Amino acid sequence: MSMIIDRRLNDRNKNAGNRQRFIRRYKAQLRRSVADIVADRSITDMSRGGEVGIPVKDISEPKFRIGRGGDREMVHPGNKEFTTGDRIAKPPAGGGGSGSGGGEGQGEEGQDNFMFTLSKEEFMNLFFDDLELPRLARNVLGDSKQFTYRRAGYTPSGVPANLSVPRSLQNAMARRIALRAPLQRELAELKACAGSAEDIASLEKRIERIPFLDEYDLRFRHRVKEPKPISRAVMFCLMDVSASMSEEKKDLAKRFFTLLYLFLSRKYEHVELVFIRHTSDAQEVDEHAFFYDPQTGGTVVMSALNLMVEILEERYSPSQWNIYGAQVSDGDAFGSDPQRSAARLAKDILPLCRHFAYVEIPDSSSMITPLAAAYSQIRDTAFAMSTVMDRGDVYPVLRELFQRETA
Repeated sequence: MSMIIDRRLNDRNKNAGNRQRFIRRYKAQLRRSVADIVADRSITDMSRGGEVGIPVKDISEPKFRIGRGGDREMVHPGNKEFTTGDRIAKPPAGGGGSGSGGGEGQGEEGQDNFMFTLSKEEFMNLFFDDLELPRLARNVLGDSKQFTYRRAGYTPSGVPANLSVPRSLQNAMARRIALRAPLQRELAELKACAGSAEDIASLEKRIERIPFLDEYDLRFRHRVKEPKPISRAVMFCLMDVSASMSEEKKDLAKRFFTLLYLFLSRKYEHVELVFIRHTSDAQEVDEHAFFYDPQTGGTVVMSALNLMVEILEERYSPSQWNIYGAQVSDGDAFGSDPQRSAARLAKDILPLCRHFAYVEIPDSSSMITPLAAAYSQIRDTAFAMSTVMDRGDVYPVLRELFQRETA
């Protein structure tokens, strides 16, 4: 039986419909492949597309072949041991054949994975599928460089493409009724009073000369240009850069911040980033200094939260911005700083935020750090916390923090 497989590239989106059906059908397999390659992908390549592999067995389909029907008995040559109804014992493990063929029987992969190329948009859709922002409510802003066109009634002039035929015919009918009514009344009076035939014929011609459609009747759809309100968000990135935060921990933090930023960018038209690093004191810095400039000193989380509150009061009003916070730390804090920081976060920051996520990167998964113990006492739907130990944990943690709420 011949099988034809179209392996041509999708030139100019000719196979876009088939492509979307394939993605919907094998969505689970594609999502597993996407999750596998995310752990090994660099930050700069996080949002690009790429090739994903799907096991051939997962996309195999049943096949129909023409065969001989009915019940039949067959006699195979060389059978000296069995008769009809005998049970054949299962061969020992490993087999006794001495053939030279290779493949699945020798522990090798019998078939390669099916490679499927995802575009950037398809990759991001699968990457963030089934994720949603808790308490998502986009604030509408006044300032915008984007515009949209809004219907604003009708105008007597315009281009032919905007001509409203129903409205023009309505105007024409109203005009004909208004012009004909007095003439028809006068005509009826002349006929009732046995007026001259010449006057009656003149009135009838005047009624016939009223045009069915006049240029005065034409109406065109009118559209006005107005600013398009956009929704925007600000994302505060808080990170402990003390000596206990190694480069490996900073890399995990950068991956989490990057994924969160990409996710917010899909939900809002405009997203601003504010980087706050802290040791014993806090500073607002740019992205490069945030991740790469070395710092020494102790850990005072309260300083970063205080700076975040100051920036909020100066530049980001909660009535105009959707505020999100993400904090990464190894959990080391001393004295009363964890309790004071938790109280500051719960009282002054969470009421202003749509969501605040705390991700901890401890030295051991079994240890409970002072900061985690203090943050665990916070009871607010806008707050979530989790633990990351290696690259493979970053994406599952993001899915856990922003899992879509079901009805």
